[in-house]
Amino acid sequence: MQAFLSEQEILRRDKKAQLESLGINPYPADTYEVTHQTKQIKSEFDANPDAFKAVSIAGRIMSRRVQGSASFVELEDSSGRIQVYLRRDDLCPDEDKTLYNTVFKKLLDIGDIVGIKGYVFKTKLGETTIYAQSLTVLSKSLRPLPIVKEAKDEAGNTKTYDAFTDPEQRYRQRYVDLIVNPKVRDIFVKRSRLMNVMRDYLNEKGYLEVETPILQPIYGGAAARPFKTHHNTLDMTLYLRIANELYLKRLIVGGYDGVYEFSKDFRNEGMSRFHNPEFTQIELYVAYKDYEWMMNLVEEVIEKIALELHGTTIVRVGENDINFKRPWKRFTMYEAIEHFTGIDISEMSEAELRQTAQNLNVPIDDSMGKAKLIDEIFGEKCESQLIQPTFITDYPVEMSPLAKKHRTKEGLVERFEAICNGKEICNAFSELNDPIDQRKRFEEQLELAKRGDDEAMMLDEDYLRALEYGMPPTAGLGIGIDRLSMIMTNSPSIQEVLFFPQMRAEKKIEMATPKDFESIGIASDFMPIFHKIGLHTMPQIAEQKPAALFNEVCRMRKKLKIKTVQPPTEAEVEAWIDKAAKY
Repeated sequence: MQAFLSEQEILRRDKKAQLESLGINPYPADTYEVTHQTKQIKSEFDANPDAFKAVSIAGRIMSRRVQGSASFVELEDSSGRIQVYLRRDDLCPDEDKTLYNTVFKKLLDIGDIVGIKGYVFKTKLGETTIYAQSLTVLSKSLRPLPIVKEAKDEAGNTKTYDAFTDPEQRYRQRYVDLIVNPKVRDIFVKRSRLMNVMRDYLNEKGYLEVETPILQPIYGGAAARPFKTHHNTLDMTLYLRIANELYLKRLIVGGYDGVYEFSKDFRNEGMSRFHNPEFTQIELYVAYKDYEWMMNLVEEVIEKIALELHGTTIVRVGENDINFKRPWKRFTMYEAIEHFTGIDISEMSEAELRQTAQNLNVPIDDSMGKAKLIDEIFGEKCESQLIQPTFITDYPVEMSPLAKKHRTKEGLVERFEAICNGKEICNAFSELNDPIDQRKRFEEQLELAKRGDDEAMMLDEDYLRALEYGMPPTAGLGIGIDRLSMIMTNSPSIQEVLFFPQMRAEKKIEMATPKDFESIGIASDFMPIFHKIGLHTMPQIAEQKPAALFNEVCRMRKKLKIKTVQPPTEAEVEAWIDKAAKY
């Protein structure tokens, strides 16, 4: 039980007790049959009204207009909202009118979940409405919802008031966000459809969806810092995977022609609008293919996603119209850098690259080798300018320890990234399957780690052993589901497309003690009043307006029948607020 409750929370708990005293279970266990959803009713009623002579729906009360013996409520289910008309004598045909007069009018609130049985009709104003013939309480809400209000201004524009828009509150209390902001629910429906398009596309090609370990003794498959844990029974260090690449390629060694996995990966790195330490990607590996083939697959599947979600290949993202129609523009890594900086770095040494980065005001440090320097130059000077989907191909070998050397270009590997709206959305290789070359690349990564690169890859002996048994030529791909979802839903941050993004621990409110209250001149007898009106801390008191707090304290003193202390003066209340601000 919470130590402090607002007046509304206390009132709702009292209503719950009153429902129970009437023999009504506020949280019944019985199945409630739902025959229709609001979206279906509103879209199909005009064409076939006879099909809606008996409906049973369930949802949350989002507004109420009680008008004596008849009332309207707005009910919200997972598909939308619909108006419900309730008439006392239809809900209560016998002499006992308790269900309407007491249960509905006095004991139900906005946020409560109810079941309604009845039929559909049109009001005089033409609104599709359910005429309620029975009402069942399905869940009593003990916390009031933030009520989003809409009104028309003089110009006829819709204005929104008291919207639940604070990002920290929305992400921390996503359940409330989903209730009061229906557009947020649509984002996650689209995200799910996006993944289903991918899954159906790959299944039709005959590729196998698999699962690989999340806890790994050696992390690999990407350049990233891992989360570390300890397995007590085995007494060994384990890591949350940063990628599932090396395990999926073991399965290609084992004889599968194509495998894919929608995976949760974890990288112990910074957080931003584009980064979350826990993220989702799909990785795909197909035997006997190369990176050119994989580029065509990426174009095809993402074009298909855009069409499925939007009915067009053109998707509005921020201020840009992004067109996913094939074919996409292509640059090599060196071409892109030269295009956007005017500098050809293709023949530069590490020292020359370092000087070039400094000349371009690109942030670098001494731990960075050639690969990191090139990556930083590209990231700072090129990536943000690539708005339309673009493939960046043929990376320097130092940047790609798991990619096959380019068949015709010395010093490069067969790798591409797709960049869109200024951010990478996928990464792919012709996979390195030469175990001798792979060992050498891993050893070079170890040297970078000694120089202080905490994202350098570890040497995985078991993976090398798998390659020594022979892996066929293979194309590999990783697509960031979160980043792609941001683009396809026009969301400005990764937190918008994650149900529960990682956040700092919620700050605990330090509740003021009776001694704290007395120290600023508030008698302890006033404490129940302050708790009833939701003021539990000194900062909360300091934020109050004197006249409003004076009126509220006097009103609540009378309501709670507190006679042990005299009502304060306005001057006393103003002094409380001043002292609380200095506390």
